Amino acid sequence: MPNTPLSSHNQFDNKSQAWSARFSEPVSELVKRYTASVNFDQRMAHFDIQGSLAHADMLASIGIISAQDLTEIQRGMGQITQEIEAGQFNWSLDLEDVHLNIEKRLVELIGDAGKRLHTGRSRNDQVATDIRLWLRHEVDTSSNLLRILRHKLAQLALQHADTIMPGFTHLQVAQPITFGHHLLAYAEMFGRDAERLADCRRRINRLPLGAAALAGTSYPIDRERVARTLAFDSVCRNSLDAVSDRDFAIEFCAAAALIMMHISRLSEELVLWMNPRIGFIDLADRFCTGSSIMPQKKNPDVPELARGKTGRVYGHLTALLTLMKGQPLAYNKDNQEDKEGLFDAADTIRDTLTIFADMIGGIQVNADAMRAAALQGYATATDLADYLVKKGVPFRDAHETVALAVRHCETQQCDLADLTLATLQSFHALIDTDVFEVLTLEGSVAARRHIGGTAPERVRIEAQCILDEKQSND
Repeated sequence: MPNTPLSSHNQFDNKSQAWSARFSEPVSELVKRYTASVNFDQRMAHFDIQGSLAHADMLASIGIISAQDLTEIQRGMGQITQEIEAGQFNWSLDLEDVHLNIEKRLVELIGDAGKRLHTGRSRNDQVATDIRLWLRHEVDTSSNLLRILRHKLAQLALQHADTIMPGFTHLQVAQPITFGHHLLAYAEMFGRDAERLADCRRRINRLPLGAAALAGTSYPIDRERVARTLAFDSVCRNSLDAVSDRDFAIEFCAAAALIMMHISRLSEELVLWMNPRIGFIDLADRFCTGSSIMPQKKNPDVPELARGKTGRVYGHLTALLTLMKGQPLAYNKDNQEDKEGLFDAADTIRDTLTIFADMIGGIQVNADAMRAAALQGYATATDLADYLVKKGVPFRDAHETVALAVRHCETQQCDLADLTLATLQSFHALIDTDVFEVLTLEGSVAARRHIGGTAPERVRIEAQCILDEKQSND
C-alpha cells in the first residue's frame, strides 16, 4: 500500500490537531481531556479575535497577506463573533484551546485566507497576548468597582460624620471615634487597592505578539503597529521573556489577594456589628439568610462567605507563584495552568466588589447602640491625660494619674465623666471645671480635627474628597 504524502493532509481533517502530521498515532482521549484548555479559555474568545484582527491588519500593511485576505478574515471573524455571542459556536475538545477552535472555524468560513492568518506568530505569543487583553479589561472593571465601593463608603461616612462609636485596639475600647471615620479607613484601603491595580495595569499593557514561539520571526513584522491598534503602551522587549512571562498575572493575583484581605477585615466587623449583643448595624435582608431550624435567625451570609473566598484567592496567588518557580525559558505546557486560578480570582473580586457596594449602601445604623458602647471602657481616659499635659504635667505622670482615676471608677462602677470635680482634683490639683468639656464623647472626637483625625468636620472633608474624585472619573 503506497504511503500517503504528508502534504496531502489538511491539518484540520478528521478533527486532527494542527500539529498532527508530526506523529504516527493520534492522541488518546484521556490525554486530550487532560491537556485541553478550551473548556475554560474560551472566555478569551473576544480577545483572541481582537488580537487576530490586529495581527491580520499588520500582515496586510507589510504585504504578507493581500488586502482581499484581510477583508475575508475580517468578515469571517465577524461571523464567528456573532456565533459566539449567540451561543451557536461549536467548541471542540479535539482542537485543544480557544485559538485553534476559532482558527478552524475561520478556515471553514473563508478557506486559504484563514490559513494565512497564523503567519508570523505562534500560539505562545498569541495566548500571552490574549491573557493580557483579557486581564487589562478585568483590571479596568475591578478598578471601577473599587471606585463605586469607595463612593458608597464615603456617602455613608457623610451621613454618620457625627455618629460616635468606640474605637478599639485588641478588641478593647480604646478611644471615641466617629462611625464615618471608621468607614473612611476602609475607603483608604480600597484606594490603595486601586493604586495597585493601576500600577499592575502598566505592566500588563505590553504587547508580546511578535515574539512567535520564542525567538521572534523572520517576517518583517511591525509590532508597534499592532501595539497601537490594540492600545498597548509598548511591546515586550525580549522574545523569550515575552512568551514565558506571567509576572503580570501574579501581580494581579497579589493585588486581588490584598483586595480580598481588606474585604475580609470589613466582613469580620460587619458580622460582629450585626450580632444582637453589639447591634451597631443591620444588613438588608437580601444579603442574609435564615436557619432551617431556628426561625429567629438572620445570618450575615454574604460577609461570612467573603471571608471564606479570601482564602481561595490567596490559594490562586500561591499556585501561580509555585507554577512559575521552576520553569526554564521559554514557554512550557505548565503555563496552561495559569488561567483557571487567574480567571477565578478575577471573577471573585468582581462579584465581591459588586455585592459589597450594594450592601454597604443599604446598611442601617443603630447610633444609640454605638454611643452606649463608647461610654463603656473609659474611652476618654486619653483625653484626660492630654488635658493634664496641656496644664504642664509630664505625659508619663499624667498617664499614671489617669490610670489611678480609672481604677477608682472601676470600684465605683462609673465613668470618668461621672466623677465630681472634687474627686477628680483628688487625683491632681491642676484639674479644673473645664475638664468636663474634654470628658464628653463629643469633645473628644471634635478635638481631633487635624488631617487624618476623627473629628466630624474632618470626616466631611475627607468623604467629600472621595466623592469629588469619583465624579471626576465619571
